[in-house]
Amino acid sequence: MRTHDRDRALDLREAIHHTGYYPDVVVDGVAGAVAGEDVVSFYVHHEPTFDRDEIRRHLTVVVLTPSRLVVAHTDEHEADDLIPEPYTSTSTEAISLASVRSVVVTRMVTNPTSGPAPAAEAVVTIGWGGVSRIDLEPAACQDPDCEADHGYTGVLASDDFSIRASATADGSDAVESLLAFAASLSARTQTA
Repeated sequence: MRTHDRDRALDLREAIHHTGYYPDVVVDGVAGAVAGEDVVSFYVHHEPTFDRDEIRRHLTVVVLTPSRLVVAHTDEHEADDLIPEPYTSTSTEAISLASVRSVVVTRMVTNPTSGPAPAAEAVVTIGWGGVSRIDLEPAACQDPDCEADHGYTGVLASDDFSIRASATADGSDAVESLLAFAASLSARTQTA
């Protein structure tokens, strides 16, 4: 492992610990999925959600290695009939970079007439064919008097994973980090 790569792995661990969200549990799950590969790039997103009168926390970690994209989600849960104590669940998915079909980056920039500015918000959607969405609508022809059935037309979109960062909610550093991760992933998928 080169020094730079070791530093990225340490940076990942520090970023997870910085969230304060069950860091040892999350690090263990992510490390198992990364499986000793070098960490090229990563993004850590801590997202609280509101469930009635409770706040539930969710942590997403995406890691780029030389050969794979690792996506990890950790959620917290209350005790239930099967597990009598509060618990977390961590799900990881490791995707071969050769399988990544698309990296869609949407940047929202305020006051665009003022020239280039840092993005106020960014959404990154990554598709690898695990989940697809089809949007259909009735097909039509140019003849306004035509009453024939022209079937349907639609779009099949790969929509496996999306993550959003907002300067208002997450800070401008989070938006920049998400865009840097997307750029790193995009560069790696060119050669996969």
